[in-house]
Amino acid sequence: MRNKGDFLFTSESVSEGHPDKVADRISDTVLDCFLRADPEARVACETLVTTNRIVLAGEVRGPSSVNKDLLENATREAVRDIGYDQAGFSWKNAEFQYYLHAQSADIAVGVDSAGEKDEGAGDQGIMFGFATTETETLMPAPISYSHEILRRMAAYRKSGHALGQGLQPDAKSQVTLRYVDGKPVGATSVVISTQHDENKSQNEIREALRQVVAEVLPEGWTVPEDQFYVNPTGIFVIGGPDGDCGLTGRKIIVDTYGGAAPHGGGAFSGKDPTKVDRSAAYVCRYLAKNVVAAGLADRCTLQLSYAIGVAHPLSLYVDLDGTGKDIDEARLERVLREAVDLTPRGIRRHLRMNRPIYGQTSAYGHFGRTPDASLDDFTWERTDLVDTLRQAFNR
Repeated sequence: MRNKGDFLFTSESVSEGHPDKVADRISDTVLDCFLRADPEARVACETLVTTNRIVLAGEVRGPSSVNKDLLENATREAVRDIGYDQAGFSWKNAEFQYYLHAQSADIAVGVDSAGEKDEGAGDQGIMFGFATTETETLMPAPISYSHEILRRMAAYRKSGHALGQGLQPDAKSQVTLRYVDGKPVGATSVVISTQHDENKSQNEIREALRQVVAEVLPEGWTVPEDQFYVNPTGIFVIGGPDGDCGLTGRKIIVDTYGGAAPHGGGAFSGKDPTKVDRSAAYVCRYLAKNVVAAGLADRCTLQLSYAIGVAHPLSLYVDLDGTGKDIDEARLERVLREAVDLTPRGIRRHLRMNRPIYGQTSAYGHFGRTPDASLDDFTWERTDLVDTLRQAFNR
C-alpha cells in the first residue's frame, strides 16, 4: 500500500468461529500441548474441520504423554471455547480422527544442532514484517478495525451482552478506508456477515452491529447507510464447519497485515518456532515495529530469507518507503543484524517462543496484539529495541 496520494483501501478479517480459524485454533492448541510438555518439541500439525468431523494430520516429535486422548480432549475444549455446540458441529460429539506421526528423519538431520553445527532453519522461504504509524499498535488501520469489530462481537456473544444475543461464532468483517495524502481519514464502507439464530431478524442484527461498529471506528467515521452491509445474502443460519470445510493456514493475509504489506506465503498456525515461516515472520514484525516506534520512519517493510538446514538468514532487506528520518537503510540493516541474533535458535531465545503461547494467536491477527503480562505472550510486539536503535542513529 502506497504511503502518499488519495485512495481507498480495504482489509478483511474473519472470526474465531470461521471454519479456517477453527482449524487454526485446533492446530495451535496441539502445538501448545506439545510445548507445555517439552519446550523443544517439534510440531507441524494440519487440521481439517467439516460437518461434525475433526481431522488432525502432520508430523510431531515430543513426549509420549502427549497422546491421542490428551489431544482429543484439548481439541474439544478449544471448540467449546469458540462456542460450537450445534447440530452440524459440536464440541461434544464431532468425530475425531488422528493422523499425527513422527517427524521425518531427513528434516530432523538438517534442522537439529549437533556438535559444532548450529540449529538450521526448518524450511527455506521468505518472511516479511511491517509497521506503520497509522494506529497506536503500529498496524495498518483497515485490518485493525476489521479485527476489532469481530473481537468485540465475539466478546459480546460469549458474555451474553445484548449486542451479542442471537449471534453464532462464524463471522466476517471488511472495512474500506479513505486515505488522503497517504493517511486514513474516514471509512467509506463496512461489510459484516455473521451466523445467527434462526429466529433472529436481520433488522435486529443490523442495529446491534451498527452499535458495535460505532464503538470501534473513530468518532465521525460513520459510514453512509447504503454502504453498511450486514449479511448481504439475507440469511446466515448454517455456518461454521457445517457450512464450509475449514483448513489450517488458509487465512494468511488476515493473520498478518490485511494486504497492506507483502507476504512470503507461509502460514503460521500449528508450526513450532523452529519453522521460520512462523518465528522469522514474528521477528520481522518485531524489528519493523521497533524501527517505527523509535521514530526512525513512519513505515517499515522488512524481509528475511532462509535456506533449510542453514542457521543464518541469507538476506535482510529494509524498505522505509520514503518515510525514513535521514536514515540510511543499508546501515539500518547492519544495525538490526547486530541487535538480534536472527538464527532460528536466536529468534526463539530473544522472543521466548518455546512456550505454550500460541492458541490465542490463532484469531484476530498475530500482530498488533496487546501482550498479557501474566502470560508473557506476544513478545514480538514489544518495543524494547527502541533505545538501541535511537543510540545507533544518535536520536
